Amino acid sequence: MGAGGVGKSCLTAQFVHNEWIESYDPTIEDSYRTQMTVDQRQVVLEILDTAGTDQFVAMRDLYMKTGQGFLLVFSITSTTSLSEIAGLRDEIIRIKDDENVPIVICGNKADLEEHRTVPRTRGFEVSRRWGAPYYETSARTKSMSTIALFH
Repeated sequence: MGAGGVGKSCLTAQFVHNEWIESYDPTIEDSYRTQMTVDQRQVVLEILDTAGTDQFVAMRDLYMKTGQGFLLVFSITSTTSLSEIAGLRDEIIRIKDDENVPIVICGNKADLEEHRTVPRTRGFEVSRRWGAPYYETSARTKSMSTIALFH
């Protein structure tokens, strides 16, 4: 989940299909299933790629109610998108009535370092405050770096 245009669909396409999507086409809702190994067990991961606009608030509440874990994505080139994930986290906790919902923070578009407006230290601080893992990624270059990992 995250603001529109932060790269949620591109990250999903890279993860599930190992492909880069060049054009931006706003998502309403896309669902994916992929099999993978987690902690030496085969699992089926169901991914719901959500809309990044406030136009689909009722759907978003349903995603939050039924979701078991959340990837909150912002763009390192947009301070507004980082602020938006804070609101999403608050909403998830309120809807699920649980402070310990599994959340991972993802600062995407790391290939656009020259356009960065969100310092790594700011993402790290959010990660530390929430006790959530923080990664910086680039769907375009298939890169990921761990900035902070808390358990």
